[in-house]
Amino acid sequence: MATAASEEIDILEKAKRIIGPDYVPSEDEPYMNEKQQNYFRMLLLEWKRSIQNAAGQTLQSLADGPIREPDLNDRASSETDWGIELRTRDRQRKLTSKINSALRKIDEGEYGYCEVTGEPIGLKRLIARPVATMTVEAQEAHERREKISRDD
Repeated sequence: MATAASEEIDILEKAKRIIGPDYVPSEDEPYMNEKQQNYFRMLLLEWKRSIQNAAGQTLQSLADGPIREPDLNDRASSETDWGIELRTRDRQRKLTSKINSALRKIDEGEYGYCEVTGEPIGLKRLIARPVATMTVEAQEAHERREKISRDD
C-alpha cells in the first residue's frame, strides 16, 4: 500500500503530464498571468478528479460486503488495512476542500498570494504544493508559533 504522500506526488505528476510537457510556469513571465492560472486550475482539477476516483473505489469496496476472513489474524490484518484506507480517504477529503478553496481563489484572482503577507507565494512552491496558502517564510513562522503553543 502506497503512502498518502507518494500517492499525492503520483497524482500531481500525472496531472502535469495531462496538462502537457511543453508548459511549466516560469519566473520570466508575469506572475499569475492567465496561462499560469490555467495551468494551476488544470493541475488542481486533475488532482481533485483523481482523489474522487480513489474515493469511489473505496466506497465500492466497502459496498461489496464486510470482511469475511475465517482466521482471526487475517481478519485483524484486513481491518487494520481498512482503517488505514479510511484515514487516507479522510485526509483526502480534507485535501479536496483545500483544492476547492484554491480553485475559488483562482476564479477570484487571489490564487498564488500569501494569506498572511499578501506577497507572491512563488511558482516553485505552488508547483510542488498547489494548495499552498502561505509563503515559505510565513509557513515556517506559523509552524514555530504552533509548536510553541503546543509546548505550553
